[in-house]
Amino acid sequence: MRPVPTDRLEATEEWFLQHGLTYFVPERRAHVRQAMRVRRIAPLLVVVLLVGSGAGGLVAWAADQLTLGPATLASLLLLAAVWYSLVQLHAGPIVLWALGRTFGSLRTLLPMTTRALPLLLLFITFLFINTEVWQVGSNLSVGALWLTVLLFVVLAFAFLVVRLPEEVDRTDDDVDDALLLKACRGTPLEATAEAFVADPDTDPAAHAEVTGFERWNLVIVLMIVQAVQVLLVTFSVFLFLMVFGALIMTDPVMDSWLGHDTTSVPGLSGFTVELLQVATFLSAFSGLYLTVSTVTDETYREQFFGSVMQEMERAVGMRAVYLSLRDA
Repeated sequence: MRPVPTDRLEATEEWFLQHGLTYFVPERRAHVRQAMRVRRIAPLLVVVLLVGSGAGGLVAWAADQLTLGPATLASLLLLAAVWYSLVQLHAGPIVLWALGRTFGSLRTLLPMTTRALPLLLLFITFLFINTEVWQVGSNLSVGALWLTVLLFVVLAFAFLVVRLPEEVDRTDDDVDDALLLKACRGTPLEATAEAFVADPDTDPAAHAEVTGFERWNLVIVLMIVQAVQVLLVTFSVFLFLMVFGALIMTDPVMDSWLGHDTTSVPGLSGFTVELLQVATFLSAFSGLYLTVSTVTDETYREQFFGSVMQEMERAVGMRAVYLSLRDA
């Protein structure tokens, strides 16, 4: 096979960068490998731990709530991890593309919400009118509630990290010539894909298996799309609980359940601090529940991942042809 013009490779790599596939470009992967070394991460981790411990101690002392200390430290660790990922690990373009892809398809959110919310609201409403939930949720301090929400968030992301790679593996198992042609249509590799498919001596599908940083690139896209959709549904649950609670949870009911007078939220007549805490607690729990359901339940999975899986197939097909082109 005659040498392939390098401008086609460069155009393909530019296409990868514009579509949130940063780790598909070899030079970017090399930078990420350098940034993932322990000697690069350890100094930042030590600084964040020192600053977070000091800030957490000051916040806990000023508010006279011991739980605010670890809550502040955990929040700063998460923020530092997000910053390092966006800046040093070149995850910024991945996140921006995934967010644009998600918010660009908001018209599909309403049908998805009408399918996901009914059973979720039925389940959460049953917990909402439960005395024990009100006693637990309303007696949480600000720091304890903060830590609880962070715990639900970490558990949800940990579950996604474990399960979402299976979605990528399921995609790259189904690569054939038809998918390659469809994936490369309208891209810099369209003519190349047609030539490779017509040539019996080449087999681009042999490069279909996605591994390493490229695999995690696709996992991050799925994770961001999933997180935004779950967050929007969770916020809908929060608004429902606040309005529903303001209507049915009268002062005599809450006084008898809690054993003390409620505290009104400043500037919001009819809403209490206890209602705000319980609604926040149950909304965070519903986000964790929905995250698990969207990956394990086939119906939810199709609703939440249906549109983005087409982009996943396109990325896998493009990568297979791109690697074949580099081999040439």
